[in-house]
Amino acid sequence: MVTSGLVCVVGSGFLGTQIGVTCARHGYAVNMYDISEEALASSSEAVENYVDEWVEDGDITVAEGQSVKRRISYVEGLEEAASDADVVIEAVVERLDVKRDVFRRLNEVCRRDAFIATNSSSIRVSKIEDATSSPHRVLNMHFYGSPWRRRIVELMRGTSTSDEVMEKARGFCSSIGVYPLMVLRESTGFIFNRVWRAVKKECLRVVDQGVASFEDVDRAWISLYGTETGPFGMMDRVGLDVVRDIEMVYYEESGDPSDAPPDLLLRKIERGELGVKTGQGFYSYPYPSYAEPGWLYGED
Repeated sequence: MVTSGLVCVVGSGFLGTQIGVTCARHGYAVNMYDISEEALASSSEAVENYVDEWVEDGDITVAEGQSVKRRISYVEGLEEAASDADVVIEAVVERLDVKRDVFRRLNEVCRRDAFIATNSSSIRVSKIEDATSSPHRVLNMHFYGSPWRRRIVELMRGTSTSDEVMEKARGFCSSIGVYPLMVLRESTGFIFNRVWRAVKKECLRVVDQGVASFEDVDRAWISLYGTETGPFGMMDRVGLDVVRDIEMVYYEESGDPSDAPPDLLLRKIERGELGVKTGQGFYSYPYPSYAEPGWLYGED
């Protein structure tokens, strides 16, 4: 389905870039904004790689791939990026203070008929909405990695989000080929991440308490569920600093010490071992041991 309109993505990191290129693939003009020139350059390189992958897989033609790339602009000024946008999606770091500042600035520059969504993986938009003067037009819109394959998105309203905005958001999601999962009441972590958080938390505790190695936790998971990696490999992909930030959202909300990020995770971060993006997390990259033949059952 090819559409028209302008989407602004605020934050050109891993998932922000994937959201932007997905929108461009479905016909939208896209303004990618970031405060970092380096991040914008990395985003442009990632878009090239995604488009090349789609062409190689036969999903799109070379000409279609060139059109996708031409639809994306990399913009250093927020007003320039967002002022004419129909849809604005915030995809910055998982910190409430940063997100509130972004929404405050967006409230000043966005068109009155544009809706503004946060791609937060855990923070409810009701914690952000009063940073704007128009809370009726803000909502949670949480995408998953590689939205052209994982074609779902979670939509959740704040305390004042209008029915009209929710319907516009649903229509937009359908227009870019993702199915909107509706969160029927406010929930930190929404649907899947609330479930995944329970798994992730317990896996970290099992290793932090010396019950088992992270490798054996992953071996159990992979053997039982047939996935290519386990929870620790998945956390490496997300980024261990991001995992910590998400855990802090739950801890700050509950005040329960058992919700605090465990020492195991904090020590990794202190050493700069953040996962795939730094080449070292629980595993070493780009060749993690779990990808080696025989690793799953301890065979050399």
